[in-house]
Amino acid sequence: MVTPVNLPRRHVSLPAPQRGASLIEVLIAVLIMAIGLLGVAAMQTTALRNSQSSLERSQAVISSYTVLDSMRANRDVALAGGYNTSGFLCNANGSGSLAEEDKAAWISGWKTAVGSDADDETACGSINCDSGVCEIGLRWDDSRAVEAGDGQKAQGSTEQTFHTKVQL
Repeated sequence: MVTPVNLPRRHVSLPAPQRGASLIEVLIAVLIMAIGLLGVAAMQTTALRNSQSSLERSQAVISSYTVLDSMRANRDVALAGGYNTSGFLCNANGSGSLAEEDKAAWISGWKTAVGSDADDETACGSINCDSGVCEIGLRWDDSRAVEAGDGQKAQGSTEQTFHTKVQL
């Protein structure tokens, strides 16, 4: 019988299984994540801009009903045209009659609601009553709702107008 001879064993080295990720894979993953985060930031900016414009439209509705409540409290003067403005009123002195004081408070409150200065001519209101039907109009600068740089106004017309007709 043949006895085995103690021969040296040869070790064949096979490539070890890869552990972890290569630098290229990590860089690609970071790039994809960065692009996704930029997309989320752009969507957030657009949503914020649109919600600002929506807030201003809601403020316009509230402001128009505020002056209508004042007019209903002073109905005889409102029906006689005491609250009517000739076009858009951007500044009101508020001296004199109750109607003048109501209009001044209304314009001042409207300017505060849309965040404009007292001297700003972009936030204005109009009232026109005829035969008990009153049309309330509000105008404002909606430049924050369009593409513009930080602290800048957008090019072109960014004026928004709101009108409502109500029976007194």
